Amino acid sequence: MLDLLDHALRSAPERPAVLGATLTGHVRVRATRGELAGLADAYASSLYARGLRTGDTVGVAVRPGPRALAVLLALWRLGLRGAVLDPGAGPDVLCSRLSLARPSLVLADATAQAVAGWARPLAARARLTLPDLAELAPVATVGRRLPGCAPALEAARTRIPVTDHGDGDAVIVFTSGTTSRPKAVVHTRSSLSAGMDTVRALFSAHPDEPVVGGTFFVLVPALTQGAPVALPARSPRVLSRQLHRLRPQGTYLTPPQLRDALRAGAPFTGRVWTGSAPASAELLDRVRKAGAAEAWGVYALTELFPAAAVESRQKAAYDGAGDLVGTPLPGVEARTDDAGELLLAGAAARHRCLGDDPDPWVRTGDRAHLDAAGRIVLEGRCKDMVLRRAENIYPGLYEPSLHVPGVELAVLVGVPAGDGDERLVAVVEPRPGYTEQQLRTALAYPMRRMGSARPDALLFAPVPLSGRSRKPDRAATAELAAVRLR
Repeated sequence: MLDLLDHALRSAPERPAVLGATLTGHVRVRATRGELAGLADAYASSLYARGLRTGDTVGVAVRPGPRALAVLLALWRLGLRGAVLDPGAGPDVLCSRLSLARPSLVLADATAQAVAGWARPLAARARLTLPDLAELAPVATVGRRLPGCAPALEAARTRIPVTDHGDGDAVIVFTSGTTSRPKAVVHTRSSLSAGMDTVRALFSAHPDEPVVGGTFFVLVPALTQGAPVALPARSPRVLSRQLHRLRPQGTYLTPPQLRDALRAGAPFTGRVWTGSAPASAELLDRVRKAGAAEAWGVYALTELFPAAAVESRQKAAYDGAGDLVGTPLPGVEARTDDAGELLLAGAAARHRCLGDDPDPWVRTGDRAHLDAAGRIVLEGRCKDMVLRRAENIYPGLYEPSLHVPGVELAVLVGVPAGDGDERLVAVVEPRPGYTEQQLRTALAYPMRRMGSARPDALLFAPVPLSGRSRKPDRAATAELAAVRLR
């Protein structure tokens, strides 16, 4: 797919590729197809001149857009492995992920560095953030530099030989684990291409008609088919104006983005797709009433994207127990184990988790069953994962940092916030002799370092325990938090 995209960009270099929006919703071209191809060539040449070769790992902390897509194309061309880094995860988690991936270089834009607050420490091998870590990769800034940023990725015009990279690793995406042992999903070149092929078949974009979406799995297939892609505006009001002016043939937004856009009075056209978080039949129906010809919910995981899809009318017609997410897409196999956990396999499935042996079956962490028509019906999550505004938050990453002096026990739980979303709540049990104010002061610093996983609420109460081992009862803790927050 990425080879096809590279060819498609060069065949019509004057046509728009990536679009943005002004505050009034007017369309502006952020990059033409030729500019995108040229940027990818420049990045590939620079990386090759630095000595990076097939199989090397490059960390990537670049916001979605033309530069991020050009970086992906450059890594693909050189056979490099990209490790996707989220600066919002907080410096401790970020550094543990860097130490596991061991990239030869980290590419980061100025905004990503500023948001993370680790521009200077990481440029100095992160000694101020994690002083016991001996080595971290050097950093190069992609795009405009700001004060305190790492040096820019230098320009080069090195000729790159044509090489068959085989089916090596293409990308690493971190999903869960603990700070001491992060979990990293590894996709090969073939699994990444298979996932994008499936998305291309789902979207089936027409040339020259705009598509709205910000993820690689929207950008790459749509551009390959000749459709320009508009990055969705962050402001719901601007997004509403953007959708009104573009009248896109297809739109991909997360459920929180859809809810915000609907509240802003956004009109929809063509087919609308949503994923990354549960989408209720009611939400999809609201999208159709706002003008969409079709509204689809996509069931996908980092380990296998996409796995299934369901249109709003089919979802609304389902009256059984559980959440219907649709028939497995072509090439996807689905079954459940004895405990009822959903297992998936297929060409688009990840190859392995970093440090583990390959396994064709992906454990989703979701309880489910297959109905008589072979459709996947979810029954709840096996994991402790909390889903907030389309972001997966894994408590095990952050709970240890909450155990400051004076804390007997601390648990992060999700409390339903409506329409599939959750609030993240920290329930902290004080040790005798410590006041709530003392603990609030002590917890302020570790909570600041949690980045985008910072809790929505902090409650002080005894944490319920269960079982012979007296482990925290997360379900009971979530119920406690829900009652206290009413």
